[in-house]
Amino acid sequence: MRNPFPACVAVVLTAAALAACGSSADGNGPEAAGAQRPAASGPAVPGTPTTPATPTAEQPEEPAAAGPSAPAATGPKTPSDAITPATGTFTKKQKEYLADRVPKGMDPAAVLQTGQETCDKLRYLVKADRDTAVGAIATDEIPDAADAVAGLCPQHQDLVDEATYAYPDGTHTGKALRPGGYRSASPTASCSWRITGAGDKELSSGTSGSGESRTITIPKSARTFTSTGCYAWLPEGAEE
Repeated sequence: MRNPFPACVAVVLTAAALAACGSSADGNGPEAAGAQRPAASGPAVPGTPTTPATPTAEQPEEPAAAGPSAPAATGPKTPSDAITPATGTFTKKQKEYLADRVPKGMDPAAVLQTGQETCDKLRYLVKADRDTAVGAIATDEIPDAADAVAGLCPQHQDLVDEATYAYPDGTHTGKALRPGGYRSASPTASCSWRITGAGDKELSSGTSGSGESRTITIPKSARTFTSTGCYAWLPEGAEE
């Protein structure tokens, strides 16, 4: 069984955010900024978003845990034909991404930077561990990833496509269930799952006390799939 590179995606995302400082969606990855990959373990639990502390010029501070990101600004938006940067120009793709996203009175460059930071995180994560990158999209730990990828970094579209068929921790029922094989991404030592059929009859269940990735099969007869502490389950192929 493979052991995912990061034991916790929150630690990886924190390192990615620090590494992203000064980079953009033009191909300058975190490694180009001199970032180092995070250690394989960390104190946080998958599914808990973190926000990096402000680094000093000489010595970066330790990342501090924080709550979920603030919701996107609501209210009137700047018309697409009026979205222009203070200096320079936006590319066609950038304009498409910014359409209906820039609140009136807000600098469109700030909105664009948010999307570019999402691309930076995905670029870093996929180099560290691809399964964790897909899991971060599936769990919505990287919000608006689909829009950022479509408009700013289409080279990561395969991650978004795979995340569409993944299962984050929680209970999934009915038509949301897709028969096939799945592997756990970044599970904790308390990862457990249960698959039931009609009449709540247990079809299979298990745990991964070692924190190693596990593989399961969701049969066509499944009615409910419940997962806890496993972070996300990624597809390995559909059952005919």
